[in-house]
Amino acid sequence: MTIEEAQREVRTVFLGGFPGGISSGLIWLASAAAGTWGSKRVAILILVLGGALIFPIAQLILRLMGRRATLSPGNPMDQLAMQVVFTIPLTLPVVGAAALYRLNWFYPALLIVVGAHYLPFCFLYGMRVFAVLGGLMIVGGLAIGLYASSWFALGGWIGAAMLLSYAAWAFVALGRARTS
Repeated sequence: MTIEEAQREVRTVFLGGFPGGISSGLIWLASAAAGTWGSKRVAILILVLGGALIFPIAQLILRLMGRRATLSPGNPMDQLAMQVVFTIPLTLPVVGAAALYRLNWFYPALLIVVGAHYLPFCFLYGMRVFAVLGGLMIVGGLAIGLYASSWFALGGWIGAAMLLSYAAWAFVALGRARTS
């Protein structure tokens, strides 16, 4: 299997990242809502614990759509996908340290970590759009952390908007690709 074939299968099976984007975006949305109208502690728990459910929820979405949810056994991208997935839990201590120093840095720090996590998706999916998403998340996290950290949940809302916008774009782009 060539790299291009492996990337094509990743794009096809995981619908260009749509199921992961929608599940991640909804978790960020629930967290931002909790951070705005509820408890900051609950908001953090929703995002950290809910983040562990992103891939299983994405697989459930694929199965509910009547699609397979795994790559073929010979696809070398499966190993890269697993490595990329584990970057988030391994970097959560950095987010925790930032939040312990200043609680309102929780979302900006997580935006930076998740944005960096999306950069290898460029190669995994063979889609440069993940560099745009990752870059926007990193820049957004930095800007909020440096200039707008007085509102705790701002980064949560922005993260949710970015992820849900990406999911909508991926869904529309995939629909166009199927009809052309």
